[in-house]
Amino acid sequence: MDGKKRVNIKPGLKVEIVLKQDQRTGKRTEGTVKDILTNSASHPHGIKVRLTDGQVGRVQAISE
Repeated sequence: MDGKKRVNIKPGLKVEIVLKQDQRTGKRTEGTVKDILTNSASHPHGIKVRLTDGQVGRVQAISE
């Protein structure tokens, strides 16, 4: 599934995100989606989400 499309992301889903401070390195952080912060249907860099632990970043991959 694609982290660039909003329809693929739901609260409670396990995802890998890139935090703002990790955008240069591409380091990913794994967590569970709490809120979807991007309003548009898609975003070229990934949909912005807030994880249950409060971290905010853009979805790079959806974990199965």
